[in-house]
Amino acid sequence: MSDTHVAILGAGPYGLAAAAHLRRAGVDIRAMGEPMSFWRGMPKGMVLRSNWTATCIADFQGPLCLDAFCAAMSAHIDRPVPLPRFIEYGMWVQQQVVPDLDGRLVKTLDRDGAGFQLLLGDGSRLSARRVIVAAGIKPFAHRPDYAEGLPPEVASHTGEHQDLGRFSGARVLVVGGGQSALESAALLHESGAQVEVLVRENHLHWLHGGKYHRRLGRLAPLLYAPTDVGPMGVSRLVAAPDVFRRLPQRIQDSLAHRSIRPAGAAWLSSRLQNVPITMARSIVSVSSASRGLQVTFADGGQRSVDHLLLGTGYRVDVARYPFLAPSLLARVRRVNGYPVLGRGMESSVAGLHFVGAPAAWSFGPIMRFVSGGWYTGRVLARAVTGGRPPAHLGDEAAEMAATSDAR
Repeated sequence: MSDTHVAILGAGPYGLAAAAHLRRAGVDIRAMGEPMSFWRGMPKGMVLRSNWTATCIADFQGPLCLDAFCAAMSAHIDRPVPLPRFIEYGMWVQQQVVPDLDGRLVKTLDRDGAGFQLLLGDGSRLSARRVIVAAGIKPFAHRPDYAEGLPPEVASHTGEHQDLGRFSGARVLVVGGGQSALESAALLHESGAQVEVLVRENHLHWLHGGKYHRRLGRLAPLLYAPTDVGPMGVSRLVAAPDVFRRLPQRIQDSLAHRSIRPAGAAWLSSRLQNVPITMARSIVSVSSASRGLQVTFADGGQRSVDHLLLGTGYRVDVARYPFLAPSLLARVRRVNGYPVLGRGMESSVAGLHFVGAPAAWSFGPIMRFVSGGWYTGRVLARAVTGGRPPAHLGDEAAEMAATSDAR
């Protein structure tokens, strides 16, 4: 007999979304992990790029949305949402959804008959009929070949720092043209570092937030989904993974590229006015120097820096999840590191589900964003129960409000 019907590995936005929908559907679950651990490890001072609705966990309306959090805590949150407030919100969602969260880490996950066996960090074991892997993207941090072997003292990834103030006075070369690279550069500059940003493309992409929404007025919802992923016209399509995944692969790839290409929020541009940004240049080699590093570019140019900060993103490869037993991993069908997923985000191993960024190859770019958890929670609940729960966690709240208004 299983210890639990469903084990959820991870307690970030996707793990919490899965827990919220499954518990609402009456499923016996055990959620494992440290709540919001990836977000708590991000640099202090960061602000979320997504809009208000897209920053909501599990659904954009109802008892777990940001508005509900603000009402419950009598709190005001600035827009865009500061990282510390998002973490507070995530911890609040955890308390609402899984106050019994098991903080132990899973050391090994393996198949066990018709179910799964989990070996925990303290040596104890747990069995489950299904497992949902919501373990996040931290293991997927991408380090280009030229940075391999360099010690963390001189080369690191943007996801490895909580306090960029430690680089005050240092010469730092930030690589990348996306949000994490550009926002890290702004924070470094504001902390007193000597910063330069290096971008391979010949221009930066800026996201203008609600600019076009305001121009469109009441027509905006027709072209922009509340998920806030993808440009005008594409947004609604990528917000419907069941439709998106039926498109020809070449069209999926094109739309995904437009939706997730490196870009920075427009409100960052003013903070980068005094930061040198070098375009259309790439690194070919990095070597140790008497002080720091010597960086050589493809055009022959060089830079002497104290630290190389890699805003080079994340590349999904589920083989890098350390807890997946080799025998189990071998049975997971994969394409370029992504698991191939079917209905309910179930992998080729029956009962094993992957959510978040690993689901992006099968269900589209929305799975790389917090708002992808809305769809994820619903389809998981349907897959596990065989039923069809309400489309939104907010349905009950909406019904209650309607009843109250009628009175």
